[in-house]
Amino acid sequence: MLTKDFYFDLPPELVAQHPSEQRGQDRLMLLDRTTGQVSHYQMADLPGLIPANALMVFNNSRVRRSRVYGLKDTTGRQTEFLFLQPIQPPEGAFIPKSGRFFWKAMVKNAKKQRSGQQYQFSDGTLATIVENPADTGTEFRTLAFDFPIGEDWFEANGHIPLPPYIRREDTEEDSQRYQNVYATETGSAACPTAGLHFTQEMLAKLDNAGIQKAWVTLHVGLGTFLPVRSERIQDHTMHYETYSIDHKTAAAVNQARAEGRPILAVGTTSVRTLESAWDEQSGQVVAGTRATNIFIYPGYQFKVVDKLFTNFHTPESTLLMLVSAFAGKEKIMEAYKKAIAQSYRFFSYGDAMLIL
Repeated sequence: MLTKDFYFDLPPELVAQHPSEQRGQDRLMLLDRTTGQVSHYQMADLPGLIPANALMVFNNSRVRRSRVYGLKDTTGRQTEFLFLQPIQPPEGAFIPKSGRFFWKAMVKNAKKQRSGQQYQFSDGTLATIVENPADTGTEFRTLAFDFPIGEDWFEANGHIPLPPYIRREDTEEDSQRYQNVYATETGSAACPTAGLHFTQEMLAKLDNAGIQKAWVTLHVGLGTFLPVRSERIQDHTMHYETYSIDHKTAAAVNQARAEGRPILAVGTTSVRTLESAWDEQSGQVVAGTRATNIFIYPGYQFKVVDKLFTNFHTPESTLLMLVSAFAGKEKIMEAYKKAIAQSYRFFSYGDAMLIL
C-alpha cells in the first residue's frame, strides 16, 4: 500500500488557523462506517448521537510548553527546539562538565546544530549538544543540562507548540485553547486535538445522558505527528510514545466489552492506547505504563475500539491511515471530499467527525 494513496487536495483556506470563537461551537460530521452515509450536525448534537450504553475513553495528556528558543553561543542566532522527552546519557558520548541531564529535541536546521555547540535560553540556562549516534542524519539532537529541567522551566521559557500548518506565532489564547479542558497529565509535544471540542458543559451533558467516561494517558510525540516519508506505508517506522492505563479504566473497558457495550475512543491517541494495551492471551485490556510504536493502517483488525470521535487529518499522515483502517479507506476519502465541498475546517483547530 502506497503513501500517495492517502493524498487528497485540500484548499489552504480550509486549514483552521484559529480555534472557533467559542470552544465547542464546531461542526460535526457523522459517518456510518457500515453504509458510508454522511450526515451533518453541530457539536451540541453529540450526546444524542452516541449510544446511551457507550463507554467513552479520553486521553487526559496535557501539552507541555515544549517549543523553546535558544541563542547559539558562536553566532547569537536564534535556534528553535521542540523538546520531546528526557533520556539517559547516550552511550559513549562525550559529556561536558555542565551536562548531567539530557533531553531529546527536534531542532530546526538540524544539520547546522553540531555536537559541542552551546545555547542560552531566555532565563540564562545553558545547554550543550552532545554526540548521540541515534541523532545522526535526523532532525533530532540531544541536549545536556547541568540541572534537571521540569515543567516550571518550560512554563518560564517555552511556547505552546502549535503545528506547522498553523502559520502564525502562538498567543495567550492558544495557552488555553490548545489544551483540553480535562487535561491533567503534562507531557505531550502536541495536543490530542479531538478533545478540543469538549467543554465542561458537554462533559456534564454526557453524564446526564448516562454515558460512561474513562481516562487514559498517551503523551503525544513523534509517533503521532512525524510524517510518513517512505513510498510504501509498510516501510514507515513509528517512534515510541509512553502511555498509561490505570486499573479502573482497564476494568471499565473490559466490563463494557463483556457486556457487549460499545467502546468509543475520543481521538486517535486513545485508539492507539487501547489497542496497544490489548493482551491477546487474556483477551483483555491490561493496566500499566508502557511504550508503544503501534502503527494502525488498513488491514489492521481492531480488538477494543468500536466507535471513534476524531478530527479531520492531514493528507498522507498516520492519523488518516488509522481512521481509514477503522472506517475503510474509500469511505473516509469520500467523506473528506464531502467535508471539503461543505467547507468544513480541517486539522487541529478544525471541525470534528464521529464514526459509528
